[in-house]
Amino acid sequence: MYQLQINDLTFGQFLEQYWQKKPLLIKQGFQNFIDPIAPEELAGLATEDCIESRIVTNHQDKWEAYHGPFEQFELLTDSNSTLLVQAVDHWHPQAAELVEAFRFIPNWRIDDLMISYSTPGGGVGPHLDQYDVFIIQGQGKRHWRVGLRDDSLKQFAQNKSLLQVEQFNAVIDAVLEPGDILYIPPACPHEGYAVENALNYSVGFRAPDQKDLLSSFADHIIDMEAGKKRFSDPDLSPRASIGEVAASDKQQIHTMLHDLMKDDKLYSSWLGKTLSEPKHEMDLAPLDPPLELQDLDEIAIENPIIYRAGGVRAIYQICETHVLLSVNGENYTLSHHCLEAIKQLTDHTTIDFKAIIPALDSLEFKQTLTKLFNDGTYFVEDSDPEETDDDDSWE
Repeated sequence: MYQLQINDLTFGQFLEQYWQKKPLLIKQGFQNFIDPIAPEELAGLATEDCIESRIVTNHQDKWEAYHGPFEQFELLTDSNSTLLVQAVDHWHPQAAELVEAFRFIPNWRIDDLMISYSTPGGGVGPHLDQYDVFIIQGQGKRHWRVGLRDDSLKQFAQNKSLLQVEQFNAVIDAVLEPGDILYIPPACPHEGYAVENALNYSVGFRAPDQKDLLSSFADHIIDMEAGKKRFSDPDLSPRASIGEVAASDKQQIHTMLHDLMKDDKLYSSWLGKTLSEPKHEMDLAPLDPPLELQDLDEIAIENPIIYRAGGVRAIYQICETHVLLSVNGENYTLSHHCLEAIKQLTDHTTIDFKAIIPALDSLEFKQTLTKLFNDGTYFVEDSDPEETDDDDSWE
């Protein structure tokens, strides 16, 4: 497990002084850092249809971006090229452990782990991200420049999939070595170029904008067949101008829309679904044959470790009459009695089975846990590997 040290700051001090405020260079944030993945493994992931990948090159100041999957890697030249692979935590358990070091940020805010491999001079150019990111230096060295937010900076497209920003004044200008970390808040310009063959790990965070949230909420209203209340005006009287939309009409329409947000059941179910929905495909292994409810009682006796699969998004909301557990875009309504078990399933990626046993007297919780196991979002492995072959684990 990777232990994060943010210079001499506590997590609380970091959040108060730097989070979404200003960038920070964290020297040896991971001491004695060992890469969880090799460049050859990263390239292997980039050959898969279900995994998003890119190669970006900058030869003679001409930027090009190519999208995977890749069968060959002739584009990844000895200099000025970068391979980027998205959501590696969904597919590579060892790499996924890096994300755990940043779990002092709420689960729903963490997006995914992107890993890049660059040859000398390789990078993606100066650019802005509209979300927070921690960039961890793996093998090799990379020269980084980071500036403060400047809304006057102009962005431009090098090509259809590569948006860059004009040159900026840097407040961080440093060469990162293995274990060093950069924290970059949203809209802070930055650029990094490999000094030598280098691996970089980027832990990104979600920051949905208003239009995405409204679009998602509208889709949810349609799915739930809600929002059927119609505009009405039984007290309508003649007006001096029929072309005007009266202030009372505007207010009534505003109230109709606002009332949908005030519907706590509708709003909470949408929020849980949208905030827990993964953006990328996942390496899940549904059980075949599936578990039955009674199987949980036998498993409880063995007291194995429960694992949450890499990249699975698990959150909960405490509502007035229940707790709403949301896992990968699906909602489960459970009793407040199950809250401690729900915290275990959402706060941790490995859980002692005994920690959730008190909740097994709830039929709804047993049904939910059985489904999570059957879907492959959570799994246990045989506690005595000597008694099983490779096909006997639940993973």
